[in-house]
Amino acid sequence: MSLFSRFEAFELDVLKEVGNIGAGNAATALSRLLDKPVDMAVPKVSLLPFEEVADRVGGSEQIVIAVFLRVEGEAPGNMFFIIEEQSARRLLRQLLSMQVEETDGYTDMELSALCEIGNILAGSYLSSLADFTQLPMAPSPPAIAVDMAGAVLSYGLMQYGEMGDSALLIETTFLEDCQSLEGHFFLIPDPESFEKIFKALGVVVE
Repeated sequence: MSLFSRFEAFELDVLKEVGNIGAGNAATALSRLLDKPVDMAVPKVSLLPFEEVADRVGGSEQIVIAVFLRVEGEAPGNMFFIIEEQSARRLLRQLLSMQVEETDGYTDMELSALCEIGNILAGSYLSSLADFTQLPMAPSPPAIAVDMAGAVLSYGLMQYGEMGDSALLIETTFLEDCQSLEGHFFLIPDPESFEKIFKALGVVVE
């Protein structure tokens, strides 16, 4: 847990700034896409063990909508934008002005819209992190799934092998008509990548 303690000492200031800039860039991109104002609250940024990721979205059996991207480049890893069903339907209704039925399942158009929002958020946060660390990183094309949170995380493991034991969590909140719509963005670097990111951010790793 030495990396966690070292990052506590670093006070997560740099990662919070990454989250702030990423959220601002994402809000601008979404505003242009939707041709309407999009406000995002200052995100909450934290570092947590990989095994706690599912707990943050309601547990491993919680049904979620997840956008998955693979990080390619100098510090490879996995990215997830995860949102619970209730928030997803509100997001479609309020932010995208879509007529969403309270039924099981989603139409292809609804999934495509959610996938694009996740793609924009992930790309914005990753671009901010790449700028801060000066490490070349780029996202793969996104994939979207509606499944239990545990199954979603297992997909990343099956596709790309062992994940790192730490995750960067950026809790994203959209503000629409005084209501908040929350989603969770997770960056889970490969085991060898976190050390590269720490060093690039100025945290001494023994």
